[in-house]
Amino acid sequence: MKLNIKGKNINVYESLKEEAKEKFDRLDKYFNKEEEMDLKFSTEGNLKKVESTIFLKGGTILRAEEVNDNFSTGIDKVIDALVRQIRKQKTKLQRNRRNGESIKFESFDNIEEGKEENIPKIKRQKEIVLRPMSDEEACMQMELLNHDFFIYLDDEEMKTRLVYKRKDGHYGLIIPE
Repeated sequence: MKLNIKGKNINVYESLKEEAKEKFDRLDKYFNKEEEMDLKFSTEGNLKKVESTIFLKGGTILRAEEVNDNFSTGIDKVIDALVRQIRKQKTKLQRNRRNGESIKFESFDNIEEGKEENIPKIKRQKEIVLRPMSDEEACMQMELLNHDFFIYLDDEEMKTRLVYKRKDGHYGLIIPE
């Protein structure tokens, strides 16, 4: 797996890069060499933040982040979170194969079997009509509905957009290509 290490508002020293590479080598058995992982280090006051995003072939994305008082502990916790996600994904894929569906996901062939976790199911399906509005109107609508996200049409380009509430209290905007 290719590891892309970046720092946001900090200098990522060679010692931290080496520690990260050494620890993330544990995940190599789960992935092919072509797959990439972005690893970002940043600071928030006295806290250290480690963010990891793995882009798998087929479009699946695994992501974990940890805020801690040191980067080393953050790396360990991010790896643990990624392993849990991998096991969960593997269980889902195996369950679908048993149901007669053909799913090929070579990236997880090497994972050891774990306990089957309670995998969330889709409990409700809802059809909506996308209405044209500005980004600000969408944020207001999301707040009025007390939702964490809101899908709408941009009133200028008439393209689908999704606004969501971030952990820091601000908003995020997703614009599909």
